[in-house]
Amino acid sequence: MKKILSILFFIVMLAGCSSNADSEKQNTAGEQTAKATPQSTSSQKDSIDEYQPNAQVTDDRSLLKVNQTFSDDKGEAVLKDIKQVNQTYKIGNVELTVKEMKLIHLRPDYSMIDYFHVLTHDEEFDFVKVFVDIKNTSSEKVNFAPIALMKTNTGETFDWNKDMYLEELNGELEGGAEKSGNLGFIVNAASGHAHDEPSAEKKKKEIKWIEITTSDVFDQNHKKITDSQKIKIAF
Repeated sequence: MKKILSILFFIVMLAGCSSNADSEKQNTAGEQTAKATPQSTSSQKDSIDEYQPNAQVTDDRSLLKVNQTFSDDKGEAVLKDIKQVNQTYKIGNVELTVKEMKLIHLRPDYSMIDYFHVLTHDEEFDFVKVFVDIKNTSSEKVNFAPIALMKTNTGETFDWNKDMYLEELNGELEGGAEKSGNLGFIVNAASGHAHDEPSAEKKKKEIKWIEITTSDVFDQNHKKITDSQKIKIAF
């Protein structure tokens, strides 16, 4: 029971982070812009190479040039843009490495349509994804989410529960532990978040950059130990 309450408490805190970041009256005194350090070349591709493909989303690892296409039993993906980022950001005791960012057009297989219907009613759509490594550099357990909020230059915003990959990158991280995986958000969809613009107008806009707001870092007692940080990445 205590474990369930802890999980629920952490989810509420993440939701609060998203809500606060979206409010014009937010107190941003503790929010910082993250400073990046280049990742060592020797480890840039290791975690991507070892990545186990997602059960619902087409594997995009072979897509390295614009207009390349890959199909599997989950659908067809076309690469529209790519940025090899390979930057590490330190948020307290957490090291967040953004390996790459891609803009992909996805046509899900018919068997996968229901999975995506909670996010969009479009039968095919664009999405932005980032591949990240997360490392707890301390010996103590922490709670952290790499993306609590994401916004794009087109005016859309997404909170952490709009992630389409669901690879359990949010939450507890044991001392010295590491996680790797994808986070992705459907952009310019029929159910998009820029409600003040007609859908046709949104679709004319190109995704040029995203801004990520991480969650705060919490200790094992769910006490905040480090403020959230913002990370802006351009294609």
